[in-house]
Amino acid sequence: MYSLNLPSYAIKVGGTKARPTVFDPLRGKYVALTPEEWVRQHFVHFLVHHKGYPQLLMANEVALNIGDKSLRADSVLYDRELKPRMIIEYKAPTITLTQKVFDQITVYNMLLHVDYLVVSNGLQHICCKMNYEDNSYTFLSHIPHYTEI
Repeated sequence: MYSLNLPSYAIKVGGTKARPTVFDPLRGKYVALTPEEWVRQHFVHFLVHHKGYPQLLMANEVALNIGDKSLRADSVLYDRELKPRMIIEYKAPTITLTQKVFDQITVYNMLLHVDYLVVSNGLQHICCKMNYEDNSYTFLSHIPHYTEI
């Protein structure tokens, strides 16, 4: 599909040529293989197998409600008490990571109040650590290992 700036792995694809699917281990089922889903599966694999994130503390397509509006966070990492710690937003590799993309994840964070926000299009990854004491954030030079968060 697309060459990414993420480790490759033996991704499980299925479906048909007209409607390809990919296995999502977090949801435990095959889902439509879109460019964004390609990025999601590679990024989740990277977090679990290269950054030590516990798979059981991660969820994909997390439903959020703001008033009568329903949203979905692409991925959320929880701590051992099931408090959200990180929101991850994915875009297709052809989508440039702009302020508009970052604004989308901050809307989710108004509900979840996490410590880390991550945006990735599979080629570029942006991670920031929130500081709620002075309402600021710091961009990190890398995606932290689970033991660092």
